[in-house]
Amino acid sequence: QVPPVESGGGLVQAGGSLRLSCVASERAFSRYAMGWFRQAPGKEREFVAAIAWHGGGTIIGDSVKGRFTVSRDNSKNTLYLQMNSLKPEDTAVYYCNINGAIVSAGYIANSRSWGQGTQVTVSS
Repeated sequence: QVPPVESGGGLVQAGGSLRLSCVASERAFSRYAMGWFRQAPGKEREFVAAIAWHGGGTIIGDSVKGRFTVSRDNSKNTLYLQMNSLKPEDTAVYYCNINGAIVSAGYIANSRSWGQGTQVTVSS
């Protein structure tokens, strides 16, 4: 299974915006939910956002609600994370996860479908 590839990270000042992309080569890309997670140094990986296979349903983590949005373009096998009003505490490596599932309890990540991550650093 080819892992997805994230891009779009970088250094931004607090209050700024970034858009992350995640490209997957999976033929079945459009059949599954996908999600974003992040991990800051010394902390556990944290759920950020997820989107249903058809794009009609999303879940946004409490810590980013109102600032981040998730979307997907199945014709391009690409997942996006639009991050606005960034804060220093958003600094982390951001990972996408593909071939997941959305259930009543939230997003279930596929343990074999993680990208390498992209670094986001927000300066104060």
